[in-house]
Amino acid sequence: MVLQVPRWNPGAPLQPLHLDWLKAAGVEVAVLRLDLLDPLISGNKWFKLLPHLQAAEQAGAEGIISLGGAHSNHLHALAAAGQRFGFATVGLLRGEPQDNPTQRDLQAFGMQLHWLGYAGYRARHRADFWVPWMERYPQLYPVPEGGGGLAAAQACMSIADMAQAQLAALGWSDHDGWWLAAGTGTTLAGLVLAEAGQRWVHGALAVPPGDGVEVNLSALLGEAGRADAGYKLVPAARGGFARTDAELLRFVRDSEAQSGVPLEPVYTGKALLALRGEVEAGYFARGSRLLFVHTGGLQGRRSLTAGQPSQG
Repeated sequence: MVLQVPRWNPGAPLQPLHLDWLKAAGVEVAVLRLDLLDPLISGNKWFKLLPHLQAAEQAGAEGIISLGGAHSNHLHALAAAGQRFGFATVGLLRGEPQDNPTQRDLQAFGMQLHWLGYAGYRARHRADFWVPWMERYPQLYPVPEGGGGLAAAQACMSIADMAQAQLAALGWSDHDGWWLAAGTGTTLAGLVLAEAGQRWVHGALAVPPGDGVEVNLSALLGEAGRADAGYKLVPAARGGFARTDAELLRFVRDSEAQSGVPLEPVYTGKALLALRGEVEAGYFARGSRLLFVHTGGLQGRRSLTAGQPSQG
């Protein structure tokens, strides 16, 4: 049966973020709680998935095949969407078979899993990578790692509309810019396109500088004809993707206790810690108002007890 795009338009609340260091600096931050978009298809993943689902429907495909790490938020959201909306899903995973909460969910949601090893996963950028998989699954539509691409970035433009529609309820007439974690740069590109140079979009790099976000972001904006748009990338990886340390974990715990907003240390926790660094350095003037995008990923917190991070 051909995949049909679900008629589903979830929303997420915009809430003030109460933290001592923001109050001391005179900077106001409101957080767009995309983690509350849905219990399973949460964060920014639905926005990036939607155009791929539309393309799959147009192609007459019966489902989606995509890639991700062993703790991938992208594959988790894809598998959950497949179960809920009735289409087939296949996941190609980095590394060797392992058992963790994310993998158990993927299997419970009905996703067919294939482990590629590490060398096999590195081959994902080769021009012929998809050939054997499309021969094996001709009825499925291939989606790149993390659900990237220009169409996905353009779909993320609606995140800006969701936040803007709620500013008045906060008593804000406007805001000065955005702050969010950047894993591939796709969501950040969508906000840059939505702002069209009106406000700065700041991306806290979840991966080390030079690890691909800069190139991907530049390519997406160039393809969209917005290479001159205003954005800034801030290092936040703290030694590498998904690396944590005592300071970061303590910051996440303290921030959750103060604000009541749950975080995870791979994306949102690092992004908020990077924001604190910029605020305390005086980068933002007193009276500044920023929108912080909570990109979800909370399902990966379950692996922390085993020392395993969320990815993708």
